[in-house]
Amino acid sequence: MEAYIKHISYYLPSNKLSNEDIASQFPEWNSEKIIQKIGVKSRNIAGKEEFSSDIATEAINALCLEHSIDKNDIDYLIVCTQSPDYFLPTTACIVQNKAGLSTNCAAIDINQGCSGYIYGLSLAKGLVVAKIAKNVVLVTAETYSKHIHKDDKGNLSIFGDAASATLISDDGMYRIGEFSLGTDGRGAENLIVRNGAMKNSKSTDDNNQNDNYLYMDGPEIFNFTSKAVPDLIATTLEKNRETTETIDQFIFHQANTFMLNYLRKKINIPVDKFLIDMEDYGNTVSSTIPIALKNRIGKSLDENKILLAGFGVGYSWGALVIYK
Repeated sequence: MEAYIKHISYYLPSNKLSNEDIASQFPEWNSEKIIQKIGVKSRNIAGKEEFSSDIATEAINALCLEHSIDKNDIDYLIVCTQSPDYFLPTTACIVQNKAGLSTNCAAIDINQGCSGYIYGLSLAKGLVVAKIAKNVVLVTAETYSKHIHKDDKGNLSIFGDAASATLISDDGMYRIGEFSLGTDGRGAENLIVRNGAMKNSKSTDDNNQNDNYLYMDGPEIFNFTSKAVPDLIATTLEKNRETTETIDQFIFHQANTFMLNYLRKKINIPVDKFLIDMEDYGNTVSSTIPIALKNRIGKSLDENKILLAGFGVGYSWGALVIYK
């Protein structure tokens, strides 16, 4: 039995943060510099009272509306988020109710970041192939903006908020191929929100960029990526009995354009086979791959083999090939 990506939709919050908005707060950080370093012109930002469950629900509603899906047919919901509404209950339970899914629908969260879409697809495939579920909806929903300090110009420039919803079933557009997955928790400290959970309570000092907010060691993340991703791609190609020549399109996690171009050159992927699609969204964490994939297949291009790869926070990484 096989599992397929059947449909994808996504939702973007209505608030936008442009490079000009950021430059007005940080005059030394002009719009051209942001474009050159990161490759982003604007990003969508969740409202003050708009949370991951809200944008997740909007993504599911868009999926069902765009593709005429009966919500009663959805029997498993996976919500991938690192910005949950609460410690407990799971955001997936809240989304099940908000989206009007059946009470016969299972609902779980996975706390996964930039590799989350790949990890979620691996779980969804297992559920379908094992006949535990027939129609799995994988939601990626992040409001990372709420993790970022107002004076952190670097992370403000990089990250945007978004949610996607993907239907995985026993038939559909793209067959889900073989996965390569990996983890190295030694890198956990390099992309982290240290305070607020059980180990470290949240600080009451909110005036400075402190451990209540997202910390990212950019050089260390780059070093990890430059070492892990080429091996990931080689292993994934081998598992799927493919080569860079036989793959029609490569869609990586849209971290930033500098990193993406570096990886493309290092792995020797032709420019016309390598998608960069983040200028209008920023790095939307687990939603970057489904947004880019949705936009790509929406152009009706004849691409039969697409390699998807995610990597980042954790450290964690994963990739697979999907077949039309």
